[in-house]
Amino acid sequence: MTDIIEVHFPEEQQDGTEATITQWLVAEGDAVQAHDAIVEIETDKVVVEVAAPESGRIMDIKIRQDEEVNPGDVLCTLMPGENLEAGKSSTREKALTGDTQDVSKERNRLSPAVRQRVLEHNIDISRVQGTGHDGRITLQDVENLVTAGKETGKAAQAPGDITPPNPQKAGDVTSDIIPHDKMRKRIADSMVTSLLHTAPHVTAVFEADLSAVMRHRKANKDAFTKRGAALTLTAYFVAASIAAIRKVPRVNSRWSDENLEIFKQINMGIGTALGDEGLIVPVVHNAQDMDLQTIAASLADLTTRAREHQLKPEDVRGGTFTISNHGVSGSLFATPIIIHQPQSAILGVGKIEKRIKVIEVDGEDVISIRPMCYVSLTIDHRVLDAFQTNAFLVELVATLESWPETQLA
Repeated sequence: MTDIIEVHFPEEQQDGTEATITQWLVAEGDAVQAHDAIVEIETDKVVVEVAAPESGRIMDIKIRQDEEVNPGDVLCTLMPGENLEAGKSSTREKALTGDTQDVSKERNRLSPAVRQRVLEHNIDISRVQGTGHDGRITLQDVENLVTAGKETGKAAQAPGDITPPNPQKAGDVTSDIIPHDKMRKRIADSMVTSLLHTAPHVTAVFEADLSAVMRHRKANKDAFTKRGAALTLTAYFVAASIAAIRKVPRVNSRWSDENLEIFKQINMGIGTALGDEGLIVPVVHNAQDMDLQTIAASLADLTTRAREHQLKPEDVRGGTFTISNHGVSGSLFATPIIIHQPQSAILGVGKIEKRIKVIEVDGEDVISIRPMCYVSLTIDHRVLDAFQTNAFLVELVATLESWPETQLA
């Protein structure tokens, strides 16, 4: 008799966060092929898929949708067998309509987030023109189709069909109720825990003149693009942060009740906004070994995959320091930027704007217009004091303000 296989939630798929079964992609009795995705599990960082280890039939689902799961838990059992007759189709497979071989192949290429949105709106994916790599369907492709459908519905509605709103009484308040999704709730819990229950937060703010960085970027942007990497300003802040951490290694550390662990590797987390869906922090690993070209290429890859919901668990693990470039959305500075636990500090980068500055030229004060921004370091005051905090920011600003124009890496 063939032994039943237990399918476990892998130990390496979780990084110190709660995890919840988001969707079962199969039902009990379904036949699956080896490496087919069978369940989606969501943490506060990513959605991961767990695949069938062998071909066979799903026998017993142990943990149901919306229930929490821990590393090592048995998710379901599987009766192995290469030639099992196909059983009933799962609800999610039926929702991903399409009988042709091409549609079936495309269905298997959908990311978890895209697949979920397809099911929410009952979309026939054969109608979607993929704009991603190799024609893959992205989340934006699906959103565009949903939006187009809504607008078409509005246009088709005759004036006489419009139902007038209920008359509103004085003092009445209307509202929209938006249930919290799991990612938003976990982000909220993490922020409260970090700020109120874990680390005493203190923030220092400096001002940086980015004239040298702007000159370098203007001189080298095209060359970087030809070499396959967009030269963003964030790349300079990553490089300057590496220099500052080398000056003040305690910034790149983790506090425990027994000791302070100072990391030799600099794994740079980059706060990446996902619109109304929340925030995620992909990690540039071993950034201390990278030149500006490699940093730029890594940032482009991570942020693109973050916004397309294609990050893997390892892409968000192991961060030792984080940068929040909140200025891209217009803010001059934000305080405190909440520390991404269990790290010891987080850098904030404000909006870059031209300001009037008084500078010294040949011993004379001269009024000049310069591209300026505020940079802040929020620290865990258990780990760092004002001396180390200011030393870090001094080195960061000095690195940015003295960037060589002719440097190509």
